[in-house]
Amino acid sequence: MNKIHFRLVYNRKKKLNKYGEALIQVEVYQNRKKIYISTGIYVNPQQWDTSRNKIIHHPHAEELNRMLEEFILELQWEELKYWKRGIPISLSVFRKLKVHSDTGKMTFLHFGRNWVEQSSRKENTKKNLLTTLDLLNHFHPSIGFEDITYSFLQDFENFMHQKFYETNTIAKHMRQLRTFVNEAIKRGYMMAENYPFRNYQIKTIQSKHTFLLPEEIRKLEQLNLSSSSESLTHSLKAFLFCCYTGVRYSDFIRLNEKNIVKLKGGKWLMFKTVKTDTEVSIPLYLLFQGKALLLLQEYKQDLNSFFRLKSNSSVNKDLKKIGIMAQIDKHFSFHTARHTNATLLIYNGAQITTVQKLLGHQSVKTTQGYSEIFSGTIIKDLKKCKF
Repeated sequence: MNKIHFRLVYNRKKKLNKYGEALIQVEVYQNRKKIYISTGIYVNPQQWDTSRNKIIHHPHAEELNRMLEEFILELQWEELKYWKRGIPISLSVFRKLKVHSDTGKMTFLHFGRNWVEQSSRKENTKKNLLTTLDLLNHFHPSIGFEDITYSFLQDFENFMHQKFYETNTIAKHMRQLRTFVNEAIKRGYMMAENYPFRNYQIKTIQSKHTFLLPEEIRKLEQLNLSSSSESLTHSLKAFLFCCYTGVRYSDFIRLNEKNIVKLKGGKWLMFKTVKTDTEVSIPLYLLFQGKALLLLQEYKQDLNSFFRLKSNSSVNKDLKKIGIMAQIDKHFSFHTARHTNATLLIYNGAQITTVQKLLGHQSVKTTQGYSEIFSGTIIKDLKKCKF
């Protein structure tokens, strides 16, 4: 039998769409003949590495490269089925597969990924949705639309419990699965009368924000990482910067030197948040003795490099190592920096409305969730009282 070769091809037609992006296709080659199958994934030229045939510098690079690998694996699996049966295979088989996909006979996961990539949702929302699809793929790799039933929801929930996911994390994934189901119904892939969430209740509990205490922040500030990798040091300094400023990961990686503005006698950080599209102005020189400015000073030769941080999940792995090295007996992630910032500001006497403005919250009720009282606050407040 004549072997078929598969390879990824980017922007074959040398033409970008209105968003400045081009399509990634799979070239299927046999006997000097070839056809091209669309992956449905578009990226801009700066996000494609021609030498390695993979996506780079994209907020969802890991997930998208995994999707491309799975796409080719499915094509190879189709070829293998013919080989096992001793049946000659030609390119026409893959032409039929393409038509099959275009008529909508696809798996639930492929539908979900295609929809996410083509949607106009914010990048952080897309990343969260893709995370749920990855988890679904781990639970059941070949989900059909007809498989999404009330029993499936219960089984998926139990699967996450077995993986020791927290109740609210499970709720987040179930809400995102519900988003996919709703979209599948709108597009006619599922019947509304079979809506699986009709009798299913998504369970949540009131969560407590994890934050670092002042002494834990000091441990991180004093930690010597001179013998560690530059990447580990970068993750620590970026985390501390966000402890001092309250900036989210999604906003941090979009900052550049133009966001640092000299105003009213000092330097300010000014930007628009990704999550809420809110203008935020942070007086760096007034917060935490200007420690954020000292960190920026270390990168003054190439300030933009400070904000070019690796993926959130990779940074969180670094922070786990850093926490152990600093002897902090508490699990914390990059987002803990935001909770820490808000909690310490309130501890040091900042008004809720001030913290609201600094964090870019649209409602003060959101900010009030950060105003947990720890023992240091109680002692500090009581010392001010005259009995």
